[in-house]
Amino acid sequence: MNYFKKILRYAYPYKKFAFLNIFFNILYALFSTLSFVALIPVLEIIFSKKRTLGPKPIYDGLSNIKDYSQEYLNYFVIDNINRNGEFQVLMYMVGIIISLFLLKNLCNYLAMFYSTFLRNGVLKDLRNDLYSKVIQFPLAFYSEKRKGDTISRISSDVDEVKNSVLSVLEMIVREPLTIIFSLATMLFISPKLTLFVFLFLPISGFLISRIGKSLKKGSLRVQQEQGTFLSILEETMGGLRIIKAFHAENLFQKKFEDSNERFYKYSNSVLNRQNLASPVSELLGIITIGVLLVYGGFLVFIDNTLEASFFIGYIMLAYNILTPAKAIAKASYSLKRADGSALRILEILEAKNTITDIENPIQKEDFSNKISLKNISFKYEDQYVLKDFSLEIEKGKTVALVGQSGSGKSTIANLLTRFYDVNEGSIEIDGEDIKNISKKSLRSLMGIVSQDSILFNDTVANNLKLGKPLANEAELREAAEISNSYEFIKNLPEQFETNIGDSGNKLSGGQKQRLSIARAVLKNPPIMILDEATSALDTESERLVQDALEKMMKNRTSIVIAHRLSTIQNADLIVVLSKGKIVEQGRHQELLEQKGVYYSLVEMQSLN
Repeated sequence: MNYFKKILRYAYPYKKFAFLNIFFNILYALFSTLSFVALIPVLEIIFSKKRTLGPKPIYDGLSNIKDYSQEYLNYFVIDNINRNGEFQVLMYMVGIIISLFLLKNLCNYLAMFYSTFLRNGVLKDLRNDLYSKVIQFPLAFYSEKRKGDTISRISSDVDEVKNSVLSVLEMIVREPLTIIFSLATMLFISPKLTLFVFLFLPISGFLISRIGKSLKKGSLRVQQEQGTFLSILEETMGGLRIIKAFHAENLFQKKFEDSNERFYKYSNSVLNRQNLASPVSELLGIITIGVLLVYGGFLVFIDNTLEASFFIGYIMLAYNILTPAKAIAKASYSLKRADGSALRILEILEAKNTITDIENPIQKEDFSNKISLKNISFKYEDQYVLKDFSLEIEKGKTVALVGQSGSGKSTIANLLTRFYDVNEGSIEIDGEDIKNISKKSLRSLMGIVSQDSILFNDTVANNLKLGKPLANEAELREAAEISNSYEFIKNLPEQFETNIGDSGNKLSGGQKQRLSIARAVLKNPPIMILDEATSALDTESERLVQDALEKMMKNRTSIVIAHRLSTIQNADLIVVLSKGKIVEQGRHQELLEQKGVYYSLVEMQSLN
């Protein structure tokens, strides 16, 4: 239970609800026992033939407390029957029993009422912390994780832990106290009979624990498999167009069904073990009751050391132990499952974020001189993408990075923004290593338009306002006009307030890319990074947007990663990359005259 104990720290802010839950659970256990004890006088009234009032019993110490209680109860009942009649005394006792059951159930409700705030509070805080981790982790973290598995941890794993918080409270307070109060009363009524109960309890506990040993391992497999099929589902919904285009529906259907089949088998195995707790504990309880009935009958009918009314009350109390015993067995199984879920949650909560701010980082508000990449090297796993790479980008200049796929162009953009950190060397802005600058202020200096136009299921306006939340309508329109977006935005049903659907799928590819450009324009940063920014545009849109981008890039530092070489002819510096190294650099015409790698790339595109 080590993992689950770590999660329980989330209950601390809600400790007042935990204490209230414990308080009312204690009262529940007390009233639960008293409600059965109160049946004994009723049974005495109904079944006892004694109606002669003897002398009032005298208390003579704890050693004879049981006999004194029994004699005093008989005296009390007979005295009241003689004075008020049997039926009136019966009605009085029934009223007491109903009141006790009412109080028992009221306390049960109040205990559940306060536990609701505790459980849902733990759920809320856990999900908030998990989401905070998910959103702060570097991109490299998700290259190794399935998205569906992460979703599973935030949803079903957290739900498993939430449900187990109540199980813990019941297992350590209500159910044990109900058993303790019942056993104490039973011990008081008949120590001989209670000895049998104590003999059977360890046997029950041993058998139940044997059944539950493999639950944690099985539960872990269930949660992992759930993450797998959620990942398949997420990939299917994201790539539905490609799946249909390649007639791969059957392939993905098979992948999903195989995963779902494994989930089905693992779930059956875990649930069947968990469901075994209740019948096993009830069977053991009934066996105990059977033994008590035989031995109790001997004490009542042959030994004459126990009255029938007390014996029936005793049996009811013994049966009252069965329900909490079953609940404890179920709760212990639930906790074993929750421990597996807690392990998966803690893997995210305790994972280290490799890209963090230093203590007291620099809050850089402007860019005044140059960007310097000094002898940087970077690798994904074991393969170097950049090796001993150096480049200087002066303020106000446009630098284009060109080269074959895999030459390291987009990696440079990711390193500049600290989506990844360099393995060797340093990147400096105005002479300051970007690792010493806060991530927030570093990224506020940069606007990014990526090759994939990433939009969100929201309005046009809210998508544009990501970089400038307080932008007014005039600013939105100006950014839209610069990016050549306003022409289609004004024709949308609600213009800037139109929802563009999941990933912007209500728009064409060119429209989505122009919105991405408008978003960067609205932010108006001093450094602009354009990663294949015009790749999704048709020829006419590309020309219009390229003109707008060139106007926008005046007096602004721009790093342009280009596939279409026609878009970078006016760049101040073109850097040609090959296998992570600079092979050529210069202006467009200079590079053409060299008739080297750049010339070859231009020739290939001209032929295409």
